[in-house]
Amino acid sequence: MPEPQRMRIPVFLSTPTTLSDTQLAARTFVEKALRRNGLEPRTLGATDYPNDFPLKEVHAIGRHCSGGVILGFEQIRVTAGVNKPGTPKEQKITKPMGIPTPWNQLEAGLLFGLGLPLIIFREDGISGGIFDTGVTDVFLQPMPDGTQRGGRNGFEQVLGKWQAAVVNHYYRDLR
Repeated sequence: MPEPQRMRIPVFLSTPTTLSDTQLAARTFVEKALRRNGLEPRTLGATDYPNDFPLKEVHAIGRHCSGGVILGFEQIRVTAGVNKPGTPKEQKITKPMGIPTPWNQLEAGLLFGLGLPLIIFREDGISGGIFDTGVTDVFLQPMPDGTQRGGRNGFEQVLGKWQAAVVNHYYRDLR
């Protein structure tokens, strides 16, 4: 007789749909870890499809989740340009700068506003907004490489702490 399916707690997963092979391996690693820990990743355009405009759909999906996972993958690479042009802090871009999808920022803001515990992973070189060190009330981590050779225990510890907050949120909402 097949083993009964265990219900998983839904969590919103913010991730671009178009990824390199390395990025896809990292996303797959995170998705498997979530499922292994009793969580079900929900993603606009992958598990859930918009009936309305996308930002409204993110909010609707987020209302039914108990946590948020943000995967900050490089989607744009700037190799030359000017940062903060025309201001006293203007700087020439002298080394490649990675920029994630703007949807990461929007989705994280909506999920934060819904009071969901957030865990944020960022690829090397990704910064700005939610990817800045010092952002409070979130777990900010480097992006796992998809294999986690020698680093799985640290990843699992961080994921476990965040998962405890997700479970607490889930059961708090059931009361």
